[in-house]
Amino acid sequence: MNTNKIADLNDKLRQNLFNPGKDKVILTQGVSNLPFDEQLRILIKVKLFNNFNAGNDVYQEHDFGMVEHSDLKYFFKIDYYDTSMEYASENPADDNITIRVLTIMRADEY
Repeated sequence: MNTNKIADLNDKLRQNLFNPGKDKVILTQGVSNLPFDEQLRILIKVKLFNNFNAGNDVYQEHDFGMVEHSDLKYFFKIDYYDTSMEYASENPADDNITIRVLTIMRADEY
């Protein structure tokens, strides 16, 4: 598996949250129920996140992180699906056969 390619594709999704193309961005109820300006602040923090380390990025795929906002912790997680979004992708490094889904949630929703 090409870990560097996966990390690059995951970074591209995070950095393009507002225009994810074929990929998806999902906000859980704990995030989507916030006022729009609060949601926007969290999205921007996820977009700018770059503190990947051995503790939060074990596989070096840049697929998980945590940001803080208003004294609460929020997680983001990227999962990989086939193009039908029915099964896991056979090769997350191949953007032609993979749809990435980035989910943003409050830590207590995890």
